[in-house]
Amino acid sequence: MMNLARWKVVVVLLATIFGILFTLPNVLPANVRDSLPAFMPKNTLKLGLDLQGGSDLLYSVDTVALRNERLTNMAEDVRTTFRDKQIAFTDLAVTNGEIGLRITDPGQVTTALNALRQTIGAPLAGVPGGRDVNVSAAGDQRIRIAFVPEAFDAESSKAVEQSIEIIRRRIDQMGTKEPDISRRGKDRIDIQAAGESDPNRLKNVIGQTAKLTFQMVDETASQEDLAAGRVPPGDEVLPATDGSAPSYLVKKRSVVTGEMLTNAQSTFDSQTSQPVVSFRFNGLGARRFGDVTRENIGKRFAIVLDKKVISAPVIESAITGGSGQIHGHFTTESANDLAVLLRAGALPAPLKVEEQRTVGAELGADAVKAGAVSAIVGLAATMIFMLAIYGGLFGGVSLIALAVNAVMIVGLMSFTQATLTLPGIAGLILTLAVAVDANVLIYERMRDELRAGRTLIASMEAGFARAMGTIFDANMTHIFSALIMFNIGSGPVKGFAWTLSIGVLTTVFSAVLVTQVLLAWWFRTARPKTLPIA
Repeated sequence: MMNLARWKVVVVLLATIFGILFTLPNVLPANVRDSLPAFMPKNTLKLGLDLQGGSDLLYSVDTVALRNERLTNMAEDVRTTFRDKQIAFTDLAVTNGEIGLRITDPGQVTTALNALRQTIGAPLAGVPGGRDVNVSAAGDQRIRIAFVPEAFDAESSKAVEQSIEIIRRRIDQMGTKEPDISRRGKDRIDIQAAGESDPNRLKNVIGQTAKLTFQMVDETASQEDLAAGRVPPGDEVLPATDGSAPSYLVKKRSVVTGEMLTNAQSTFDSQTSQPVVSFRFNGLGARRFGDVTRENIGKRFAIVLDKKVISAPVIESAITGGSGQIHGHFTTESANDLAVLLRAGALPAPLKVEEQRTVGAELGADAVKAGAVSAIVGLAATMIFMLAIYGGLFGGVSLIALAVNAVMIVGLMSFTQATLTLPGIAGLILTLAVAVDANVLIYERMRDELRAGRTLIASMEAGFARAMGTIFDANMTHIFSALIMFNIGSGPVKGFAWTLSIGVLTTVFSAVLVTQVLLAWWFRTARPKTLPIA
């Protein structure tokens, strides 16, 4: 104790200064924080949904729709492959999660199988020469095409991860920053947008697939054929939202897709002053768009969003600049939302709302107030206990260490921008309530050593040295418990575990090192003959 290492004093001072600097913004008004020098920290505690209010949405990724879309696109590739190789076929259809068709000429079945195995699907990782689809003969000149289960599981998992990233970009562009987006299980996504009180607008922006395609309108089919349900091969009937027609017959194959967009903005048409969405393609998209419009002057092309035609203008001239406008009876807000969706990108698969919850800001404020009252009551009880049992000196040293612990916890959470939730407040209160346990162990060990006849200095040294094993073991069990809760828990459980983990680290530091530095300073200054706790 008399020869306390200087590095311990320096570490305690730096840790205390760090805690104060990063805790300070939480108690300053916003205008004062903004006026602080640039080098000063300005981040405050990041409050979770249950404290700040907002919207909580649980989505599931529609993997069935994803499979059907992939198979539908694959069916068009089958049609193109057989047309190029002059293989006649019938009954091409997607049913029960697979593609089925029948080869007209029995002598071409083997040729058809080989052609499909060479061109359909992508290489399957880990399988030499393998593909992500199985192509097999099913008897009676029929061919069956289905996904390899492992390959589609991997694609579904990738679709969930892509959806999370796209959702994050969409919410950020709405102005709701730092959403808490996490994966739940195999195909679910939980979205907590603190501060966003309009869940319906959030759902409209998040849940819309926003798959934009440009497809040529097929005007060769008669209305009688369409009314009778006779749709030409390679075409599809899509509903319209532009009001000019109930539906359009369009080519299934897209000439340009939304993935080729580089920008989309909500603007106003120069002639009608109506809200529109202006877009720009990348180099590949601009070339394709220019070629298609050049070759189809006088014909219609459909701008399709999520299988609905929002506009079907006539091509009056080649559009070679790589940019254009989407007209669709928009309001200013709907045009802006569509621009947000197009900039963020299309979801790889549709999302389904499984659960919706809205937390009002008033409830969050009540939770913060209740947490503050609980913390004050807990701290007051701890102060009374320590001062009553160990006196003003040793009890006061413990309380100073406790104060350092508190500012370090708040400072670390502000610095790392960890989200503080209502269970996190419970973890904070629990941490502060048990933080003095280490001091109790140290002080009681000192008493035992004094009763055993050891000197004052030896008793103080032994109190710290011999209590460390117990303190370490007790806090390691807390750390392990917190890690388990953080890894297998979700939402509130993670918030509690994170706060508890930070609290354990700061508690050991403050209860041992801060207390040791303060008592060593007291010992060297006062040169006592007895300990106040003896």
